[in-house]
Amino acid sequence: MPILVIGGHTRSVGKTSVVAGLIAALPAFHWTALKITQYGHGVCSANGAPCDCATADHSWAVSEEKDRSGESDTSRFLVAGADHSWWVRTEQGHLAEAMPRIRNILAATQNAIIESNSILRFLKPDLYLTVLDPQTADFKASAQTYLDRADAVLLHSANSKEPAWERVSLKPVIEHPIFAIRPPNYVTPEVVEFVRSRLSNA
Repeated sequence: MPILVIGGHTRSVGKTSVVAGLIAALPAFHWTALKITQYGHGVCSANGAPCDCATADHSWAVSEEKDRSGESDTSRFLVAGADHSWWVRTEQGHLAEAMPRIRNILAATQNAIIESNSILRFLKPDLYLTVLDPQTADFKASAQTYLDRADAVLLHSANSKEPAWERVSLKPVIEHPIFAIRPPNYVTPEVVEFVRSRLSNA
């Protein structure tokens, strides 16, 4: 059961678009998609706004997406062609508590694609791609921690040669494949073929 993880250095760099694009481009994989959202107290990490996704009775929750309207990220995965789509919500620092449930979901799947950086603390995927946008200054600690584990980088083409990041080096991935992307085209034929080749041999 190949597992593909898509990460990125912060919000709104195209992680969800990459997941949806790969699902659509590789339908033969019959993907089960998972999106992992970690949040602070009463605040959703998806957009930093107050929300009710935090559960009062425990520190994590997992729900299967059934809506095919395309309005939520997990719904977009279904629209793209995923066989199943799941939303995992945990408080910051509590992903470990959700891992038994996540592992049960993974055990029942043919191929899994997961949107997350932090999942790398608990499993070793067959392939990990990270999405980087040099014009977006924020660089999450989790993205820096696992940068050296990226098998390839999807790098936003920038107008400026100087990235907005501070104290971030791409040396950990300089020898790895780096694919230039230009939104809204987040998934190029080269990216698709790279993923197909690597996972077919997994």
